[in-house]
Parts: sequence; structure tokens; C-alpha cells
Amino acid sequence: MNHHSNKTPIILAIETATEACSAALAIGDNIITRFVIAPREHTKLILSMMDDVLKDAGVKLAQVDAIAFSRGPGAFTGVRIATGVAHGVSLAIDKPLLPISTLAAIAQQMHEEQGADCCLPAIDARMGEVYWGKYLLKNGLMVLQHEEAVNKPDVLQATCIYLIEAEKSEWFVAGSGWDEYTEQLNIEALSTVKKIDNILPSAKYIARLAVEDWKQGKTVAVEQAQPIYLRDKVAQTIAERNNAK
Repeated sequence: MNHHSNKTPIILAIETATEACSAALAIGDNIITRFVIAPREHTKLILSMMDDVLKDAGVKLAQVDAIAFSRGPGAFTGVRIATGVAHGVSLAIDKPLLPISTLAAIAQQMHEEQGADCCLPAIDARMGEVYWGKYLLKNGLMVLQHEEAVNKPDVLQATCIYLIEAEKSEWFVAGSGWDEYTEQLNIEALSTVKKIDNILPSAKYIARLAVEDWKQGKTVAVEQAQPIYLRDKVAQTIAERNNAK
């Protein structure tokens, strides 16, 4: 689906992948956001938050060009809620979807709020593991290098140490993964690492990344807009390998 890149898109974004719940409306670079930390309240709150940002902007739902949502990784239920709501709205107003990575949203926030060019966002994956990715700045946007992964915290720590030695730049780390496993992810001694505490993904940055994806024609139909559960992916890969034998 190609778009006229000179049109200013109106994008409604929702984010429920962690204990934070947020909605945002982007009209080009102008973004209106509602953000609240409310574990297990997402289903109650998200629809009224979406209404609020639309009302604030004086925009009707039918005027929205696309719906962006956090496709994970994150809490299983939270990712399901965002995907389900986004699918419902997409079908109701017959507009396409923009699935955006939760980790990318944290990396983008670190760039815009902290001036980060290099970021290792991590989200607590429970079961003693973290979801994480490596992001570098390119043309004003934080871009994933390689793939997002789910690992024990020591893998992330080893990666962090390696990157610092190899790339000699300042790395920002943020997200519930870093907050939850502070002891295992001990980076106090690393002078070129800056940890920003208590950062949860926000629809504001889902919206920011979605505007760029929209301009590049990356919208998808409902059946293609699937959540990302990195653990499923790992299990699937093993099954695929066994089937291939």
C-alpha cells in the first residue's frame, strides 16, 4: 500500500504490553497522549483513552488513516489486548494497521528524551528472562540491528559489555528488564552505559514510529497484523527444525 508521503497522516496508537496503558493520536509530528500505569486495568481503560485523544484533537475516528499498536514483546495478555482492540477498530473503520515493536518504542523514547544514539531496551519476560534488542539511530529514528531476542539476563549483560568494548560509544539502557534484574545486569562499573530507570513503553513513541512506517507504505491488513511472542518464535523454530529432519 503506497501513500502520498506529502500527506500528513492521522494515526491512532495504542500500547498495553506492560503495566502501563496508553493511547496517542499523531497528526504528523504533533502527538497527543494519555498514559497511565494501571496493571490489569487495560481493558477497562484503553477505549476511553482512545476517545480522549481523539476528542482533544477534534478528530473523528473515521478520519484516522491507520491504527498503530504495540505488537510486543511484552506481557502475553497485554499484547493480546492491544492487538485485539487494534483489529476491532481497523475492521470497524476499514483502515489498515501498523504493528510496532514495544522495544523500538522504548529506544525511540531514549533518543527523544535522553539524546541516545545507541540503546539496549529490555522488558521483563518473567521466568527469569528478558526481551531485548539492540537499536542504533538512523535518520532520526532508532532502528533494530539483527533480531529481538529473549534470553537470561546474563546474555544481555555479556552483550552490553561486548558492545561497549567494541563500539566505544555511549549506550543507554532502559525498560523493566533492566529494573527487574538489576543484580544480574550489574553495569555500575561500565562508565559508558547510562541506565534510565522506570521506563515503560508509551503509545506516544508507538505513534512516532508508526508515522514513519506509514510514509514508507508499511501498513498491513488485519490478518497480517499479528502480535510477536518471542518465546513462541523460539518454540516454533525448534518444531520447524524437527519437522525438517
